[in-house]
Amino acid sequence: MLAAQLLQKYRYEDCAVVCLGDGGVMVGAQIAVELHTILTMLLTAEINLPMEPEAIGGVSQDGSFSYNSFYFPGEVDELTAEYYQYIEQEKLAKIQEMQQLIGSGGLIRRDLLRGRNIIIVSDGLKSAFTLDIAVQYLKPVAMKKLIVATPLASLKAVDRMHIMADEIYCLSVVEDYIDTDHYYDTHDVPNHDKVIETIEKIILNWK
Repeated sequence: MLAAQLLQKYRYEDCAVVCLGDGGVMVGAQIAVELHTILTMLLTAEINLPMEPEAIGGVSQDGSFSYNSFYFPGEVDELTAEYYQYIEQEKLAKIQEMQQLIGSGGLIRRDLLRGRNIIIVSDGLKSAFTLDIAVQYLKPVAMKKLIVATPLASLKAVDRMHIMADEIYCLSVVEDYIDTDHYYDTHDVPNHDKVIETIEKIILNWK
């Protein structure tokens, strides 16, 4: 359904699909097949502090770090002063985990995104913080438009998307968002190796 909506406007435009996580690749692959675009994945990880309701920040696979806009600047200063060493250790640990998943080839290159319409795809957004991290990663890229496409998102995430993106494609806005898996009848995202294979072979499946 997302692919059909995007096809009307972007079938003959130069686009790139950037997926957030393995589940995002499964959604993004359908879009990339229809639009004849490249398919990439950006790995991100949240950094949580003990007893705090939201992640303090997040890191992308190249080490780019973003603070969570949920916290006011004063709160961020207090928490980073108290947990500085913990945050730095978590950053290193998360980056190592992501590098192991990526392997030697990597999954995303900024030079392949330059000058294109970038479509960020997720399988569901409870908050927009993952998007914040992705947008921070993409800041150096000279793109035409930033488009966000997702089957479902919370009200809070949609509000944030309106600020960050040039266009939004969201099939369902959920008022009391529970968890992304909750809204799918089957949980059949393949293992990570199969997800990587989907990315690498996307051109073979163009319609």
